[in-house]
Amino acid sequence: MAEHKDNSVTKMYGQETGEKKKSNDLQLQHDYKQRKDVMKGELEKEPPQYEDKDQINLENINKLFCRLKLRDKNSYKLRSRDFLQVAPSIQRHEPCNEKNLVQTYIQGLLMANYKARHIPIKDDKSQALKTKGTMVSDMVGGNAFEKIFKRSAHVDTGKIQPIHPMDIQMAVFHCADHILRQLMVTKLSQCQYALPLLVPDLLTQEIEFPLWTFRQFKKSWKSHNENIIKNQTIYKAETPMIAFFRFSAVSSSKSELMNNLINERHDTFFHRHCRGSTKSRLLMDGVVEIAWYCPSGEKTDKFQDCIAFCNLHGDAQENETQLQILTEESSINVVLLPNLDESDKSMTIVEKLYNNTKPLICLLTEEDSVVSKVQEGKYTIGLNKRSRSDISEELRGTINECLSKSLSVFKLENMGEHSRITVDEKDAYCRRGKEAAEQMMRLLETKEMSKIKETFLPCQGKLWHDWCLKSKELHRPQGDNIEMHNSQKQTEMHKIREQQKEFGLSEFSKLFIKKLNPINADEKMYFLKWLGILLDEYTSKDLCKLYHEYYEKWSKVLDLKKEHDKSEQLTVEQIHLEKLSEKLNAATFGLEHILREIGQIYESNISVNKKNKGSGCKLDVRPLPQFAAELMISGYPLELMDGDAAHVPLIWVQAVLGELIKLLGDPRVFVLSILGIQSTGKSTMLNAMFGLQFAVSAGRCTKGAFMQLVKVSEELKKQLNFDYILVVDTEGLHALELPCRSSRHHDNEMATFVVGLGNMTLINIFGENPAEMQDILQIVVQAFLRMKQVRLNPSCMFVHQNVGDITAGEKNMVGKKHLQEKLDEMTQLAAKEEVCGAECFSDVIEFNIKTDVRYFAQLWEGSPPMAPPNPCYSENVQELKSTILSRASEYKGLTLAQFKDRIGDLWNALLNENFVFSFRNTWSLRSAMLEIEDKLHNRINNRLLNKVESRDLEKEMADTNEEVKKSMKHYFEEHKERDTLIQWELKFQEKITHLHWDLVRDAKRKLENIIYQRKALFKLDGEKTLHERKLLEKSKELALSLKQQGRDENELKAQFDSVWETWVSQLTGDVQPFDDLNLESDIITIISEIHEKALVCDRLNKYEHIHQITDFTTYVNPIRKFWNNKKCGLPPEEQESIQKLLNSILHKTVNQVRSKPVAKTGYNKSYIQEIAKLVKMNVENHKCINAQYEFKKEFTVDLTISACKWAGERFAKLHQEFRNTNDPLIYLERKKPEYYSVFQGFCKGAKSVTVFGALICSELKTPILQSAYNKTANDLAGEMRTNIPAFKGNRSNLEKHILKALAEEEDFPKFIQYIHFPRNHFEDFIKAEVKSYITGQNSSALAMISGNIKQKGQRVITAAEMATAKVVNKSGDANMWLEIFSDCLKDELEYSKEHLTGNCCQDITDFELLVEVVKRELHPIIAELNRDLTKPSDIKMEMFREPPDTFLIEHFCQCCWIQCPFCKVVCVNTMEDHLGDHIAPFHRNCGMRGMIYKGTNHLCLAFCTSSVASDSYFFPDIQKDDTVLWKEYRTAGSEFENWSITPDLSELPYWKWFVCRFQTDLEKYYKKTFSGCGKIPYEWRSYTKEQAIESLEKYL
Repeated sequence: MAEHKDNSVTKMYGQETGEKKKSNDLQLQHDYKQRKDVMKGELEKEPPQYEDKDQINLENINKLFCRLKLRDKNSYKLRSRDFLQVAPSIQRHEPCNEKNLVQTYIQGLLMANYKARHIPIKDDKSQALKTKGTMVSDMVGGNAFEKIFKRSAHVDTGKIQPIHPMDIQMAVFHCADHILRQLMVTKLSQCQYALPLLVPDLLTQEIEFPLWTFRQFKKSWKSHNENIIKNQTIYKAETPMIAFFRFSAVSSSKSELMNNLINERHDTFFHRHCRGSTKSRLLMDGVVEIAWYCPSGEKTDKFQDCIAFCNLHGDAQENETQLQILTEESSINVVLLPNLDESDKSMTIVEKLYNNTKPLICLLTEEDSVVSKVQEGKYTIGLNKRSRSDISEELRGTINECLSKSLSVFKLENMGEHSRITVDEKDAYCRRGKEAAEQMMRLLETKEMSKIKETFLPCQGKLWHDWCLKSKELHRPQGDNIEMHNSQKQTEMHKIREQQKEFGLSEFSKLFIKKLNPINADEKMYFLKWLGILLDEYTSKDLCKLYHEYYEKWSKVLDLKKEHDKSEQLTVEQIHLEKLSEKLNAATFGLEHILREIGQIYESNISVNKKNKGSGCKLDVRPLPQFAAELMISGYPLELMDGDAAHVPLIWVQAVLGELIKLLGDPRVFVLSILGIQSTGKSTMLNAMFGLQFAVSAGRCTKGAFMQLVKVSEELKKQLNFDYILVVDTEGLHALELPCRSSRHHDNEMATFVVGLGNMTLINIFGENPAEMQDILQIVVQAFLRMKQVRLNPSCMFVHQNVGDITAGEKNMVGKKHLQEKLDEMTQLAAKEEVCGAECFSDVIEFNIKTDVRYFAQLWEGSPPMAPPNPCYSENVQELKSTILSRASEYKGLTLAQFKDRIGDLWNALLNENFVFSFRNTWSLRSAMLEIEDKLHNRINNRLLNKVESRDLEKEMADTNEEVKKSMKHYFEEHKERDTLIQWELKFQEKITHLHWDLVRDAKRKLENIIYQRKALFKLDGEKTLHERKLLEKSKELALSLKQQGRDENELKAQFDSVWETWVSQLTGDVQPFDDLNLESDIITIISEIHEKALVCDRLNKYEHIHQITDFTTYVNPIRKFWNNKKCGLPPEEQESIQKLLNSILHKTVNQVRSKPVAKTGYNKSYIQEIAKLVKMNVENHKCINAQYEFKKEFTVDLTISACKWAGERFAKLHQEFRNTNDPLIYLERKKPEYYSVFQGFCKGAKSVTVFGALICSELKTPILQSAYNKTANDLAGEMRTNIPAFKGNRSNLEKHILKALAEEEDFPKFIQYIHFPRNHFEDFIKAEVKSYITGQNSSALAMISGNIKQKGQRVITAAEMATAKVVNKSGDANMWLEIFSDCLKDELEYSKEHLTGNCCQDITDFELLVEVVKRELHPIIAELNRDLTKPSDIKMEMFREPPDTFLIEHFCQCCWIQCPFCKVVCVNTMEDHLGDHIAPFHRNCGMRGMIYKGTNHLCLAFCTSSVASDSYFFPDIQKDDTVLWKEYRTAGSEFENWSITPDLSELPYWKWFVCRFQTDLEKYYKKTFSGCGKIPYEWRSYTKEQAIESLEKYL
């Protein structure tokens, strides 16, 4: 321990070795200013007269402090901050120099290593040599007896005695400030050591009671009487107290006897037989130590309740004050006695104790008698020549007998009431800190526990939680109108901030800030500690009770889940559990909640951007982050992620870090984070490693994430590249306290966040059981994968805690091998989900299984609560710490400013879900909905459905939805890797739910349009049905009249033809004929209503080539002075922008034409009007990039004419389809062969049933084919998603295959389309792949259509059989048969039966024959349909109601298509109007899109990802001289500000190959060259096409 100088604290004076001063000059340092004043007064009096032994003792104490380097001519005090820093590790197994004893002891104690006081001391070499020369003789032989036993020739050489271990402890205790003392005692308690209770002052002999040191720790035990676990601050505990003391010198060790009584395996009290013990003990006489026995509730407990044991060191007769206090406070007194004379002074005290009512047990050191009850409550036990176990058993039994009676209880806090002792809490700073804390606590006393947070901390409750929820909803929008959704959420969030701001600071928070503001640093520390102590004391009773209720209820819920028949009771219990969880949250109140409230006050005020007027006063929130920053510097952790809201208060956290930078000067930090399952010892490990005090008890698990600064010592800074270690402790994964949240989603968020923050992440695993490991490994692997995607490169170490035999090397290697296999398995599975090519864990992160996996011994050496920490555990922590520091020395660390930015980037990425996910197995739902749409489409056309409700669609989808869910559940539960795969289950569920609702909504919209169309055609359909029915009747009548005349086939045909014209003329005589279209007239009329007619007529013959134009300069006028150099033409970026406008309008026009039901309802000129308005609106909304111009009227007119003419041509074709279907003349003419067939049948004497069956089958030919095509479209799309590699994954996978195809084809125009018009290229690629698949030689499309035709035919036969069975059973007629038959086919085919009903089929009675006719007539029809499909070219693409490529384009292309303003790479976000920045994993060479170096014709060679890391400038507007620093590219304008381009030197080799391969083409296309600054490096030319394609596989 280096020496420290601090003039602000008290000092220790001592005499230098060898100096001879009078005794009144001997002074020792004390803790309090008052004591110095006492000393000053004493010195002014007559010097006190000490006996020789007292003076010698003081001199020896002075020498002891000199040897320990605890004195100096200047002021000196041990402070906690000097030890709570990262310093070079001291090897505990090696002898230690005396000058390092203090540091070694404290370092070991802070690590909770109970061997801290067992320090081997290095001998002084000179002294050792001197001793050796005196004691050893080279002479051979001599008098053995004299040399061995008499030693008469031995001369005292003045050898210095080793320092007693307890002297080291007490010397540190005397010299420590109060904060370090408290920390010492807390750690001693963890080590199950006895604690100083009464400590005599080394000079004045005043007795000090260090109550402050007991304030912070708790003890847990389970009483046999109450059978409940108690967890209580020890100073409040009321327990029996047993006092041990001795008179005179005794042969037995009192401390050893007490150890055997409490815990024979551990030396709670140091005794003469302990390792390192010497006779030269100086500082323990008169000290009273205390320890507690805490039962576990097991049968093996030595005592049935918690008991305090006090031990007075030294002769009790010489320490009368301590003895008197002890005997007053004790419940039982135990005294060790030698043989005393009746006249002995000690007997007077013994007599008083004997006559006292309290039990007295006398342990007689020179007697060998067993336990003897002298009288009621008085016992003797002999110790001489008896075994320790017998003595302990008798003493324990006697104590238990005494405890069975009513005795006084001991409360530690009450000891301060004795007038004969001083209490350390009377220190001025401590007293003022307590008064301030008590003042705050008085505000809470009037409120119910459940209302306290709501009243005093209103901003962090429901308001903050609602804000967090809306923030996540804002970043993950849903619904049709995303912009409306976003606007609504932002408004709601702003209102919440207004409400928070209106609340302002409560009286409690104001008082907190007031107490922190002007006070001294020491007083501030006391205040904060007191506030924490009092808050914990105030809430602990309620919390203990609530936790007990919660765990009982939770256990009950778990039991009920196993009983499937008790679902109602389970629901009730789960509701109770939720309520208990809310109560628990309301009752938890600590310093972190106060700081959280201050953070919310700050955030709300900053967000609203006004002075706060709440509570009737103005509030300046600017100093608030500084308070928190100062607390961090003093050692308090800052909440990084709110554990209750699962949200990062980003504004507050970044503001605090900003203040920290101001205070510390932006130091470099190494960020160490930790992840693990709940209650696996994460916080305990960090506490042991760095001496921190993160909450570790079962009732106070860490919630959320906290960060704490640990300073690096000056000595270690020379080896490391940073000034602080920033430790991030996290909430345990799978936290039990998360019943209301999606635990899995929360765990993923937490893991991704802390892994991304950390330079190194410790992965904490409890034990070696693979099942225990799975839960955390599956989350961690994916988190590291995500970091790789966003170019962060953290490292990790795995720590297996609680491992039994950590010394077995072979066993450990087997364990490591198993861990490696598991990590590799999960990496492969996670890689599929994240769409990357990692094969093993080391592909994701730098990881060495030999060095990066650690095994820790179990924490406790025995069974708690009496077990001390295992020393091997502390040593394991020390080794891990050394390894971390060794690895950390290779890192430069982050500056705090960089860390601040990283927090923001990571959290925003998590909010926006910017980590790429690929969801599989969702096609089943999409496919199912397509089938349902097809089925309901048939029902609508069959006039069986007039209205579509969402609930109907949900009902239709229910079975499929349930099957998908069951299939997914089975997959996740039954798969051999189920423990791993469960990681993604929640994500799948969410995706399926959202997809389900989207499909229902879209299907409802489509079907409602069809119903609308159907209603519009109702009259026409009715007329067609009436015509067909009359024709059927007339055909039958004519046939029957000619039947007997015996005419041949030609005569019959001629007769039918002659009457057919008459029939049609009669039926359609009053029908209004369809008008011929005059689309050109409509187009001119409509456009002339928007634009000048003369201009429109003038431009009619000049518009044709607008889509082939590449230079639009003649179509624009410059605005004012911004762009006047027309000779140069429009800049390239503007030309490209206009070209995009044309493509966009064309795309929208195509969609508009597709959306109109012209083929069903006919043409309406309002459709042309909509196209014209669409063009006008898009042209008006077009924005210039840089050059300021406006379009001439000619541009808009030409573009409108072009779009309307294109749409008109398609409308004309579709209208002809409508006319062919609905014009009575055309329609009836098409039906003529069917009715001639009917006529022919009747003429030949066929029965009505035969003709009827043949007619039905003839009419079903077209519907069967159409239905087969419709089903095939859906089936083909699903098959292609499986069989075509490009369609197997997400859009990124599709893009990879597009780039491969482009490279293989080496078609430059296609590259240009891909670069400038990526969406068009994607759609063309999908269409080409689909066409190739369908029409290819090995296509399954033909077989699929053929199979579906056969299937539909079989459905017809089945429908006929079902109709016959029901009609025969109910004795029905032909009309009934038709009703049932068509109902059976309503979901399969579009078929109308109306024209067959009525009187024309009433003579049909043989329904069995009808079935046979249907079967006979249908067979050749099916065969004929299949004969027409013998080769792929026979497939008619127009027959698909919705072509397969449409489904796939919708699936892949409904996403963001915004391009990087520099290189034109497309944003990879899968949402079209997403919030947040545009991103792309790889950018490309800027010259590919035509970017040049200003003032030259040289194409730019740079990649934008490398440029943004440079100090160069660029010109956002090539027409102007304004420049922007690449690093500040977001400030260049609107198209730049929303792009996130991360500095990155990794460049895709593919684009380097492309530039070299197509250099000439690029230069010709852009009329620029790759020369000068844009000269292509020679190295680029080494890439081959094969390497370019290979790079796609590697990086994309």
